[in-house]
Amino acid sequence: MTTAAVALFTRDLRVRDNPVLSAAHREADTVAPLFVLDEAILSGGACPPNRAHFLAAALGELDDELRELGGRLIVRAGDVAEEVARVAAAADAAVVHIAADFSAYSREREQRVRDRLARDGRELRVHSASLTVVEPGDLLPAGRDHFAVFTPYLRQWTDARRRTPLRAPRHLELPRIPAGSLPEPGDIGAGEPSPELSVGGETTGRKILRDWISHNMADYAHGGDDLAADSTSRLSPYLHFGCLSPAEVVRRAGDSTEGAAAFVRQLAWRDFHHQVLAARPDAAWADYRDRGIRWREDEQAVEAWRAGRTGLPIVDAGMRQLRAQGWMHNRARLITASFLAKSLRVDWRIGARHFRYWLVDADIANNQLNWQWVAGTGNDTRPNRVLNPLRQAERYDPHGDYVRRWVPELAEIEGRAIHRPWRLQVDYPAPILEFPGM
Repeated sequence: MTTAAVALFTRDLRVRDNPVLSAAHREADTVAPLFVLDEAILSGGACPPNRAHFLAAALGELDDELRELGGRLIVRAGDVAEEVARVAAAADAAVVHIAADFSAYSREREQRVRDRLARDGRELRVHSASLTVVEPGDLLPAGRDHFAVFTPYLRQWTDARRRTPLRAPRHLELPRIPAGSLPEPGDIGAGEPSPELSVGGETTGRKILRDWISHNMADYAHGGDDLAADSTSRLSPYLHFGCLSPAEVVRRAGDSTEGAAAFVRQLAWRDFHHQVLAARPDAAWADYRDRGIRWREDEQAVEAWRAGRTGLPIVDAGMRQLRAQGWMHNRARLITASFLAKSLRVDWRIGARHFRYWLVDADIANNQLNWQWVAGTGNDTRPNRVLNPLRQAERYDPHGDYVRRWVPELAEIEGRAIHRPWRLQVDYPAPILEFPGM
């Protein structure tokens, strides 16, 4: 008798090191690789254009990878629980496999799918270690349900036992059910994407990873904060959508160089935020630590910040890069977020929403909890830290090349004078806020 299983893809859009796909293949004769365009997300506008375009490309590359194995991606749209139940029934699959996720919505979705399948006598099986290197909850301080401070978490994370990444199945046999059509970006989210947006999936992500490790990673410890050099990996969108396995990325990066260690540390930060969110799902929008901050309402200043017209070139450059590419250098994220939350004293949630709309890599754990770290309501052990944008510019864009790239009206200014254009006769907004050193 032929057995069947459903492998439900969510944020694990890859065939290599995919515990969900591997388990379905191992335990059944035929596998239905399924992705559901979730009406609860699409109808609520939670998939902005940049992420819609990236997701469409990632699903296309996933389908290509599955076809290489003899299968293809089955696509449905609608209520996730109902669509999964229909595909499971059509395939006569007793078990549906899914990756564990940690946001409040992901947990609610998982329970709805489980309950719906149970009505038909079918089982939902949840697999860990798909989205992070170390599963949230595996590392715990004495007497607490999560680490609240990164450094002690990093010590345990570094010493934690790592699983061996899984190979892709050698061959997949599909059940005889219609596959459906791959979505276009407009089927996922409305609106125009960033003009310089880069998209891809597993195939593209693996190429970027190979090139990064071979050519750039060794210098990351010393050049990673150099805004003009742009020498970060740019792998965050591929990790967000699960086109790359974080466990495999860490394994391939190794720890033999200072640059590799610095890069892997960033993946530890990613895991840290996921374990915070898993323990405190409300931290997605509620202050992790209530500091009693009285936020200011200043829509004019917020709009200047969004548009990259604050009069502070380093801030404006970061915000314009965000709009143009759907991505922003991590140092620029810190500078722009600190300017809004710490200097303007505007509620961090306003900034987090703007980032979530434009950033192709914005997930709940990293976007929201990084914003809270900057705002002083999160896990920063120095909650009163304020980044002076002038000092940040002089340190991380000393020659002004990053500003020249993104603020072209200042491109003719030579040297460090570009960071203080108000001292010159140029057509550029006056600063909306003053800082020491101006």
